[in-house]
Amino acid sequence: MDNTLAYIDQGSFLGFRGLGRGPLAQFTWVYEHPLDLEGLRRFHRNLAYGLLGRRIESSPLPFGRHRWVAYAGPADIEMAATSRPRSEVPTWADEQLRYAIDPEFGPAWRLAVQPLTEGGAVVTLVASHTLCDGLGMSLAIAEAAKGVRRDLGYPPPGSRSLAQALVEDTRVAVRAVPETARAAVAALRLARKNRGDLESSAGRAAPPSTLRGAEPVTVPSVAVLLDAQQWDERAESLGGTSNSLLAGFAARLAQLQGRTGPDGRVKLSLPVSERTDGDTRGNALTGVMLSVDPTNASLDLRDIRAEIKENLASLSEARNELFAPLPLTPLIPKWLVSRLEGMALGSGSPVGISNLGKLDPAVNRPDGTDAEFLAIRQIESRTTADTLDRLGGTLFVASARVHGKVFITVSAWQVGAVNSRDRLAALVQGTLEEFGLSGTIE
Repeated sequence: MDNTLAYIDQGSFLGFRGLGRGPLAQFTWVYEHPLDLEGLRRFHRNLAYGLLGRRIESSPLPFGRHRWVAYAGPADIEMAATSRPRSEVPTWADEQLRYAIDPEFGPAWRLAVQPLTEGGAVVTLVASHTLCDGLGMSLAIAEAAKGVRRDLGYPPPGSRSLAQALVEDTRVAVRAVPETARAAVAALRLARKNRGDLESSAGRAAPPSTLRGAEPVTVPSVAVLLDAQQWDERAESLGGTSNSLLAGFAARLAQLQGRTGPDGRVKLSLPVSERTDGDTRGNALTGVMLSVDPTNASLDLRDIRAEIKENLASLSEARNELFAPLPLTPLIPKWLVSRLEGMALGSGSPVGISNLGKLDPAVNRPDGTDAEFLAIRQIESRTTADTLDRLGGTLFVASARVHGKVFITVSAWQVGAVNSRDRLAALVQGTLEEFGLSGTIE
């Protein structure tokens, strides 16, 4: 099979290398009953036979296409030696993000367990987002939990000699010249169209000298567990859907955190999955950008629902325009990445939303039994307070449903505010009440 990285995956990896950090996907399960450790070890072994069973091997050419190679993963589960109280689960989950995750040199993912003093345990799986997006990771988890093992056909690391790699990658680069030329024209066209946004966001770029030496921080996060029937009934009563309710909830949170434009509206960035059966891309997705009024979101979702529908209807055209410059990715030097980061985020203060929808029930059963609590989040690794402030803070809302429950995770950093889990939990609680919702906040 062709093990060449898709351009979007090579772009993700380029960002990781150029910035020295990158997004991580984290799935955390809380077991209030005894954990089947042998079942979890089978799950751990099975993860090496799906989309997590690979890592990146860089091309020896500075402008070459990188490739996937086989990866067995860490040798074993990382088990904590002592128990901790359940109240420390969020702190422990944050601590797991501090371990190095590298999609090229490994470990590209890790599975860890923390026994709880009250009984049971908490399990977390952390992986590089370059390796797998949220939906891809949920599929890998479900297959591993069910004992499904796939042979993706990746070669072992180092299977190509240097001479062979140089010849093959040069041939690929030469064949891509017409595509690259078209991408350059598309990039210029897109830059002219979005000149204003590019100019306003360019100031977010940091000079390379400021990117090292600062102490990393973890963006505060809280997880919420809600009854799925309550969620759906509330969405319907407001004239919306599950998607528009999540968008309205995120928009109202953004308003409370000052993430509105001069017109009082909120920009919502919604990824849209393109993953199909047998799809081996790490990031098989595109996205839409919405502009919504959060003022009456808790009273009426019809406008937000219409905005989502309109943007999804024009998604194909927007995708073609956005993705056309991607063949330029191998030509971007690492030193330029930090300059492009602010531009990639766009102008204003966009809010990220990821709704994975209804998951395979096996996603909630890494040891073979249903966990009592599941939290899913995408969060930046090794970032600093200065970086977060320079980028205008962040707000990311992730959601999924499984086992009759809706899980929502909110990660937020507000410039100039006291950024703590307690403060964020209070904001989330107040927003839930405003929407007439009740749930358990972890």
